[in-house]
Amino acid sequence: MNDFFLGLAGAIDGGALQAAALWTLRTVPGFPPIIQTVHILGIAAVMGSVVMINLRMLGLALPSQSLAEMNGRLFPWLWWALASNLVSGGFFLFARPFRYFDNPVFLWKLAFLVPALLLSLVIWRLNRHEGFWTRSRWQSISGKLLALASLALWLMTAMAGRWIAYAEYLYYPA
Repeated sequence: MNDFFLGLAGAIDGGALQAAALWTLRTVPGFPPIIQTVHILGIAAVMGSVVMINLRMLGLALPSQSLAEMNGRLFPWLWWALASNLVSGGFFLFARPFRYFDNPVFLWKLAFLVPALLLSLVIWRLNRHEGFWTRSRWQSISGKLLALASLALWLMTAMAGRWIAYAEYLYYPA
């Protein structure tokens, strides 16, 4: 699997996307901290919407609001924040592809992110149906388990994302 990602890094290295990312990061005054801030704010929006939806599914937050209502209000934040993070993270990924694709922690992040996205899509689709999780005991238990799994996957995604920068100390000590 690592050969696949190293091949992907090799395909990006020296290409137009890398040149554009490097030019932007090096030339636009203050761009690196600005784009990192955008990325962190995107993480906050993702985590805020995911945590609220999942805590509501667990019955631990906002019992006065329906899941369908929360779904319609919070999931757009999730999708837009994810799009923002794709763009903001892309600048750093394309600028230094080998730093990321040769980093096991980045691959862990992807391994958590993909199922988190798929699970969020399932939750989003099912939450649109009013009272879906209360129709039967099995659906109620399933909803709670999905909410716990979603929280765990998003938390691990965020933690892995933060550890990417520090993995060099773990895997490539001086």
